[in-house]
Amino acid sequence: MSLTKEMFKKFDKDIINNKKLSNYSWFNLGGPAEYLFKPQNKQQLIEFLKENKINKLKITILGAGSNTLIRDKGVKGVVIRLGPNFSQIKTIDKCSIEAGAATLDRKISNFAMDNGIGGLEFLACIPGSIGGAVIMNSGCYGSDISKVLESVKVIDIQDCIEKEIKREDINFSYRGTDLSNKFIITSVRLKGKIESKKIIELKQDKLIEKKKLSQPSQIKTCGSTFKNYSDKKKAWQLIKDSGCENFKEGDAVISKKHCNFFVNSGKANSADIEKLINKVKKRVNEKTGINLELELKIIGE
Repeated sequence: MSLTKEMFKKFDKDIINNKKLSNYSWFNLGGPAEYLFKPQNKQQLIEFLKENKINKLKITILGAGSNTLIRDKGVKGVVIRLGPNFSQIKTIDKCSIEAGAATLDRKISNFAMDNGIGGLEFLACIPGSIGGAVIMNSGCYGSDISKVLESVKVIDIQDCIEKEIKREDINFSYRGTDLSNKFIITSVRLKGKIESKKIIELKQDKLIEKKKLSQPSQIKTCGSTFKNYSDKKKAWQLIKDSGCENFKEGDAVISKKHCNFFVNSGKANSADIEKLINKVKKRVNEKTGINLELELKIIGE
């Protein structure tokens, strides 16, 4: 199936055919989207979803691309990437924030600090946007989204209606939730605690410094590749102990600073990264009997 002329006319500049996606991936890799749609607001997104019920094109949601490997042949159907109007933040009360799903995690952390809301400092260390962070139950240094989430607003792809889902109705797991993939998160409510800006800033700076010392930055990587097997068996340790540190596939290499970070060191393609992932996964399984699970999301053909 393909989009009708009427749909192209209706959504005009917000939908692009055969759009290169490498600019939307932190690996700087990936083929084109058959169609890329950037809705400017909720109503436009709902209208598009209603129209697509006739076309029945496959829908893929793409966030900030910080934890996504896009395959070289691209993505069939429609890739939806929320527009700038989904990046608004506001306070609800002295302890709560509402943020659009496309808002960067670090921006929320800074906004909370400026408004004297503590408990969200860890978000400064998490790459990507808050919608993806909820889906992943992202976290670090003893904190994660499940501990600060109040609710999410979502649009149901099937019935094209926005609804609110409370935190108590979501089952969280390590780097995951049971939120249905038929939902597109539009905004998130987070709850912190009243605290002085100075104390929040000290906590945030400490976490950022800790991250800088242990994780690579300013390179083409998409964060942690594999989930930790357990508290005592971290993915990086399993990779190191299995002798994978110097593995490479073309220009796809493993970071010397943190061996759970895979890197496009030059002219790698997505296939190189995926081959490296599978090579490491196989070696760790052979050496330890442990089957590492991906934290990274892989999409496309």
